[in-house]
Amino acid sequence: MYDMKALYQAESVQDAVALRLKHPEAQIIAGGSDVLVQMREGKRAGAELISVYGLDALRGVSLEADGTLRIGSLTSFSHITRDPLIQKYVNVLGEAVDQVGGPQIRNIGTIGGNTCNGVTSADSASTLFAYDATVELTGQDGVRRVPIQEFYIRAGKVDIRAGELQTAILISRESYEHTFGHYIKYAMRSAMDIATLGTSVNVRLSDDKKYVERARVAFGVAGPIPLRAETAEKTAAGARLSAELAEAFGAAVREDIHPRDSWRAARDFRMHIAVESAKRAFAEAVRLAGGEL
Repeated sequence: MYDMKALYQAESVQDAVALRLKHPEAQIIAGGSDVLVQMREGKRAGAELISVYGLDALRGVSLEADGTLRIGSLTSFSHITRDPLIQKYVNVLGEAVDQVGGPQIRNIGTIGGNTCNGVTSADSASTLFAYDATVELTGQDGVRRVPIQEFYIRAGKVDIRAGELQTAILISRESYEHTFGHYIKYAMRSAMDIATLGTSVNVRLSDDKKYVERARVAFGVAGPIPLRAETAEKTAAGARLSAELAEAFGAAVREDIHPRDSWRAARDFRMHIAVESAKRAFAEAVRLAGGEL
């Protein structure tokens, strides 16, 4: 049994906003893969819930008129992995969310729930940071769009204001066009485990495939919130492809990440993983982009 005070079923986005304003202490629930587990553990005893799971308008992946990739917040992980637009333009995101839990979790868990939790270990987060994603929020005053780097405030805290509901994740055409990426999740078990470290790298190469036009690298669990390693990005930008560049790219992430000691892994071990995974993800992204080291 789940100890809850009330469950409200939103019939539309605006209804969800109205319910949020009327019941400010209520918790939004979508797939329930996080909230229901917490309730079962007694962490949300007596909670009020607002279910948005029935809002099909918030599901699916589409392209807007300007080429922006729009991912509805209720789109499940398994849907994202299989979606043709994701496979064509941001395949690394499908690759990343395909490593969330097991098949049952991926069928019900949503991209909105994964990001709204505000946890640094979210498998989608590092790739969304690496692609400069934007979070769309809908409230009583209309739509607000926030860069994902600003959406994450601190561990477990995101920028959702009173009455607001996350409605989409957006990736601009400029961020994904001619760009190829790779995600590496390091965990204590190969499945059904939270990341000890998550690393997402993407690159855009010159027309002759000899130089890096742009590189992005972002981490989960390398700090209290997901973060970009801009020193490594600057190291690669404009550089000629080589094995030495991959080594330098990996080494440079040390300048920007802040892993901590925990029961899952020591700080120094996480730092070692970060350097090695950044180098390997960079090499694979270059290969996918048609280059050679």
